[in-house]
Amino acid sequence: MYRYDDFDRALVRQRAAQFRDQVGRRLSGELSEASFTPLRLMNGVYLQRHAYMLRVAIPYGVLSPDQMRKLAHIARKYDRGEGHFTTRQNIQYNWPKLEDVPNILDDLADVDMHAIQTSGNCIRNVTTDPFAGVAADEIDDPRVWAEIVRQWSSLHPEYSFLPRKFKVAVNGAAEDRAAIRFHDIGLQLRRNGDGEIGFEVYVGGGQGRTPRIARSIKRFLPTAKLLSYMDAIMRVYNQFGRRDNKYKARIKILVDALGIDRFSEKVEEEWSAAKGAANLPSAEVARIRAFFEGLPYGPAPVPSSELAIVDPDFQRWRDTNIAAHKVPGYAIATLSLKPIGGVPGDMADEHMDAVADLADLYSRGEIRVTHEQNLVFPHVKITDLVALWQSLERLGLATANAGLVTDMIACPGLDFCSLANGPSISVARDISNRFADAARADEIGPLSIKISGCINACGHHHVGDIGILGVDKKGDAFYQITLGGVPGNGAAIGKIIGPAVPADKVTDAVEALVDHYLALRTSDEKFADTLSRVGLTSFKEALYVGS
Repeated sequence: MYRYDDFDRALVRQRAAQFRDQVGRRLSGELSEASFTPLRLMNGVYLQRHAYMLRVAIPYGVLSPDQMRKLAHIARKYDRGEGHFTTRQNIQYNWPKLEDVPNILDDLADVDMHAIQTSGNCIRNVTTDPFAGVAADEIDDPRVWAEIVRQWSSLHPEYSFLPRKFKVAVNGAAEDRAAIRFHDIGLQLRRNGDGEIGFEVYVGGGQGRTPRIARSIKRFLPTAKLLSYMDAIMRVYNQFGRRDNKYKARIKILVDALGIDRFSEKVEEEWSAAKGAANLPSAEVARIRAFFEGLPYGPAPVPSSELAIVDPDFQRWRDTNIAAHKVPGYAIATLSLKPIGGVPGDMADEHMDAVADLADLYSRGEIRVTHEQNLVFPHVKITDLVALWQSLERLGLATANAGLVTDMIACPGLDFCSLANGPSISVARDISNRFADAARADEIGPLSIKISGCINACGHHHVGDIGILGVDKKGDAFYQITLGGVPGNGAAIGKIIGPAVPADKVTDAVEALVDHYLALRTSDEKFADTLSRVGLTSFKEALYVGS
């Protein structure tokens, strides 16, 4: 992983000291809330329904064990003993006191972490594939390029006060596990006919009240041109993006207004005018790449007879939560933060400490956060899988549901967020309990349910096989249901199936849709395939006719 140098540490310490002063002036009354708001947002501090919330940056989702231990310490000392991992591969604390936030930032700085640009109208945390660097289908390690973009965009004076927030994702594999086409800029690593590595550049994706799938504006961009081309995109957005209406300020709205061809022309014009801009130095790319290469793996471990143990729970966990690694003898293990009936993405402080210890033992000292609100150990010897699973089982972290019906994404919803129309957590718990039977979940197979408490779509409901959106009807929470969303390859926005259903009918509605899918699917057909084959009307009739 990337390691801070003296410049990085000085910058983070300086920013923490500045915010300590700003908090002091706010608490003394010298700063009004209106004046303080943009300052706190640029340091990741939100004001929610009941308390302040602090969002901590985890660049492209990579954590060391010491960093995880520090997150546990913060949860224990300054929160209520837990943290919440988010869909942007960050972590947030829902109960810090404002006067404690400067101390939290100092504690974070001790382990090379911060909360800079986790909010505000700036370039947010750059995200990527949680399997980056180890995936068997990878073209190049996207963490290298995500780190370059992070360094370029951090406190960039031209892009710190954009028309609206801005999100960038990088994917380096054949399978898009970073949902790049639902970002303001999505970067897909590719090889051209000569075998050179470059990027296909997508612009204008996003969810929220106007969901859009990003469109390609550059089929192949040489890696040396990455920052100069991104500069051109950002300058066009900064010049022409709307600032009079926050609901129409995202780059996707500008792309719609200009049309993709005219937008592309403006980017090319801006890029051409800056042709003298220096290429990304190859020495700098090599320097940053070296941080991610790590120690050699050595000879592949020979699988032992331990793996042949007859334990159906272990076998099920291995089938659902283990992915192929590019190095023979190793595996990628997903640690589910979705226990049956639990809160998606929440993790207790003692579990954070335990996971840090396990990462030292079994994952070469590295942890990943996924945008599905789970954790990943990216470097597990196949011969260690049994021991790892046994440790996770004792901790209650061995839920074998990665990618299955109970592996839901859910935003905090009305329990915390003042923007929400309805709860998300209780809906997720009810659905999880309804589908708790492991055999039933296995029969259903891969199926994604994503829940948002409001149209801002923090729960990514637009891209779930089944999406659930909280809406307000005369003060009561109802839930709109969409079907057919796809975040990765074959990106698609889910379609509204019909009228919103009351809160006490959501789980029944989900079950009806799942049962209809099971009744109609052919052998090994996934939900999206069945929906495409039979059409939305069939599912709509199954849900509403006779209800």
